[in-house]
Amino acid sequence: MLSRRSLVLSGSLSAVMAALLPMGQALARSPQPPRKMPVLFIGHGSPMNAISANPFTQHLQRWGSSLPKPAAILVVSAHWLTRGSTGVTVNDKPPTIHDFSGFPADLHAMQYPAAGHPALAAQAAALVRSGQAQLTDQWGLDHGTWTVLHHLFPQADVPVFQVSIDYNQPAPYHYAVGKELAALREQGVLVIGSGNIVHNLRATVRGAPDGLMAARDWAQQFDEVAKQALLAGNHEALMAYQQLHASAKMAVPTPDHYWPLLYALGAAHGSGPARQVFEGFQSGTISMRCLQWDA
Repeated sequence: MLSRRSLVLSGSLSAVMAALLPMGQALARSPQPPRKMPVLFIGHGSPMNAISANPFTQHLQRWGSSLPKPAAILVVSAHWLTRGSTGVTVNDKPPTIHDFSGFPADLHAMQYPAAGHPALAAQAAALVRSGQAQLTDQWGLDHGTWTVLHHLFPQADVPVFQVSIDYNQPAPYHYAVGKELAALREQGVLVIGSGNIVHNLRATVRGAPDGLMAARDWAQQFDEVAKQALLAGNHEALMAYQQLHASAKMAVPTPDHYWPLLYALGAAHGSGPARQVFEGFQSGTISMRCLQWDA
């Protein structure tokens, strides 16, 4: 089984780029220029959201129907962490990864059969200048990706590729990579960061109903100060999230689910403040806040 925490990246970027160059040239000759895409951040929560009807998933469905159809979707998911380099999936047919256990059989059986986009994946890797980027076919679509795309684009008719989070790097690196990837928006690529602004699995509240307010003050406080920083367009404060509020230690005990927000912020650089698309909590303390930066 593929590890959600790490991956040995494979493939020569230069060799794959050479092989994919004709595809990239064909894209450049497209008679109609693609529409510049927005940037999204999605609080994805539990894998069960893939098969649940609740206010969050119902909103995802409405949100998806309002979005322009992209040429491809690039997802930075909290569930693909690498060390020492940034991975980019180059699969023609990325597998659906069930990187969880103990859930119902129908969830484990779910597939999201979207194609990949090797040419745009290669371009994404070439855009990363802040660190080392490597193409790989040893990953696919993890649950941070397919459980939300299942609702946003239920026909799976848009190509999808993922970019990993280099866990060795600090917050400014993730923001910088997001800025570098922003150029793909001009080619019709929808950039999505998928994580949760408040995510502490050890401090969830079993049986808590979905709701607008958190069941614990620390979760509510951090989500609110993050919202205010987002409305103000204060990217520096959001990068230095440990100093946002005393609640940060409980709200973000590990940064894996927070860092996808920084990729979205970077990709949205210059687009103005985020539009608050959805807010609320699941399991008492998991922020399901969703954001959109328009083109």
